[in-house]
Amino acid sequence: MSLPIELVPLATVVGGRVENGDDRWAEVEAEIVLADHVPDGALVGLEAFSHLEVIVLLDRAVDPGHSEAERRPRGIAELDPVGVLAQRHKDRIGRIGLSRCELISVAPRSVSVRGLDAIDQTPVLDMKPWFAAFGPRGDVREPAWVSVVTRDYF
Repeated sequence: MSLPIELVPLATVVGGRVENGDDRWAEVEAEIVLADHVPDGALVGLEAFSHLEVIVLLDRAVDPGHSEAERRPRGIAELDPVGVLAQRHKDRIGRIGLSRCELISVAPRSVSVRGLDAIDQTPVLDMKPWFAAFGPRGDVREPAWVSVVTRDYF
């Protein structure tokens, strides 16, 4: 199956980290700079929001393929292997990343953010303001290993 459209990045991450790392993203600041093809005015009104969800292309990640359909989260030996789609690891089959970050400021052709877990020059496919109403409804369930792998993430 192929996609009926071509995915064209609408922006690029500029600044922040230049190398990927698994922890301490909370204070990392970066800029998301719009591509030339994005019309002026696309960011008008965004400054009213506190957070964004940013969808990125993990262009420097490794496709795990069939060899790593299951793996130990973050390679932690005492954790049982789980499927690649049951994790949020950067090396994903689809190479798409999703991050929620704090919106610091908005300029005519860029936004400054904090806590975006994407490195310098990462292509941005889309970004959306966070609506609290779109958050999880009801109790959130997750396995115990999640608290182990996210202990130092932010």
